[in-house]
Amino acid sequence: MSTAARTHCSVDADGRITFRLRPPTAAPARLLLVLRPKKGRPEESTHTLDLEPHGDDGEFRAVLEPLPRLAEGRWDAYLLSGPDDARERLLPGLRDLRTLVDGGTRERPSPVAVRAPYATLDGFLAIRTWLRPALAEAGPVGVDGATMTVRVRLHGTEPGAGAEAVLRLRGDKDTVRSYPARTAEDGGLSFTVACADLTTAVGRVWNVFVRPAAGARQVRVARLLDDLADRKGVFVLPRVTVDGRVVRPYYTIDNDLAVEVTAAD
Repeated sequence: MSTAARTHCSVDADGRITFRLRPPTAAPARLLLVLRPKKGRPEESTHTLDLEPHGDDGEFRAVLEPLPRLAEGRWDAYLLSGPDDARERLLPGLRDLRTLVDGGTRERPSPVAVRAPYATLDGFLAIRTWLRPALAEAGPVGVDGATMTVRVRLHGTEPGAGAEAVLRLRGDKDTVRSYPARTAEDGGLSFTVACADLTTAVGRVWNVFVRPAAGARQVRVARLLDDLADRKGVFVLPRVTVDGRVVRPYYTIDNDLAVEVTAAD
């Protein structure tokens, strides 16, 4: 287990993250962020922050500014106590994420950059980041009878005539279902999916996109703008049984909205 002190984090409305900790030694130290590589791949991206004394009680502080933007992924946090010392994983302390709770109500320009500190399953500090040209931030997802209705708020793009939702069968770019999208009261979009349209793909998953206007690039529907780094295991959406198939919307490990179709028991 790491001997590093617990690291407290706070996030402001601009995405700036302030880290506070008491290093175990008085030697100059730095905070290292490492982008977790895909399985079997070497580490390629790192970002180093200077730790500066803060106050008279031995606390040090490092600030991760909004720029440069970090690549999308999971960044593990380490302490570097000296140029020749091995890096140490940092333990999470208090996390002040209040500014993230209502983050979906603020307009976000393109590219949409999101950061959320969190505790990993093995008890260490990491930062979950997303970086996308545009975002369709998912709001309520309702299932009523045999239909699913989704409301989204657009960031980094604007709605226009011909807006539509596009559900694309994962692993098969040519199999899609399209539904007209309506302008919502908050300036976003809403759309309704006939669940029976999806049931031919039993055992498969549909990824959910919106096209903000006719001819516009498709934008992934996701839920990113709050304080929850991982939604998949804790956020359960309603499901419906249609034609002997269970249609289940859910959030993926990247917090993207998808719909799974399975055979009913």
